[in-house]
Amino acid sequence: MEAANLGAAGDLTIWSLFIQADIVVKLVMIALLLASVWVWAIVFEKVSSLRRVNKAADGFEDRFWSGGSLDELYEHEGTKPTHPMAAVFSSAMSEWRRSAARAAGADVALSGVRDRVERSMVVTIQREMEGLERWMIFLASVGSTAPFIGLFGTVWGIMHSFAAIAAQHNTNLAVVAPGIAEALFATAIGLVAAIPAVLAYNKISTDLARFAARLEGFGTEFGAILSRQSEEHA
Repeated sequence: MEAANLGAAGDLTIWSLFIQADIVVKLVMIALLLASVWVWAIVFEKVSSLRRVNKAADGFEDRFWSGGSLDELYEHEGTKPTHPMAAVFSSAMSEWRRSAARAAGADVALSGVRDRVERSMVVTIQREMEGLERWMIFLASVGSTAPFIGLFGTVWGIMHSFAAIAAQHNTNLAVVAPGIAEALFATAIGLVAAIPAVLAYNKISTDLARFAARLEGFGTEFGAILSRQSEEHA
């Protein structure tokens, strides 16, 4: 019987560590595992979204700089934009058309067309980037808090193990080791959740900043084009 108990106590498989853990440690492990799964789901979604919007922006810029009519491009893609760069183009063209119609040949500097167009593009860029940046705060939160949540599970598990050891009056390594291993397993899961979250957050944040700069650059160039056209019409 004693040999069987020692064998059970020495069972250090992942499943046994979870099953034998205290209820608080189990809840910590489950929460961290769910957070890890959600982190990977966000990472895959963000990577695919950034790839998609960059590809769409490449195609749009090719059409924009092909020398075709801006009005035709607006009628084709600007009325119902399907990606951020088209949305920036659509907002600028819409504001330029409305402002130019109200200005009715007045001087551009006085009518403020350029300022309204630029503000429209800035607001659109902010709105589009907010959509792309959704759930990024979750990645940052998991990356910063998961190790501490795992550490909490470890501390709680060690306290529970020491209490059980004191009750049994047995300090045999075969009895002590499983409880300590269960407690440390919570910290391991916390690191498994935190490390990918931190790496993904840094990479995706850099890519988002690069794409935002791309939109701002396009907006600046497009604003200059509209300003020149307005001056020529005036």
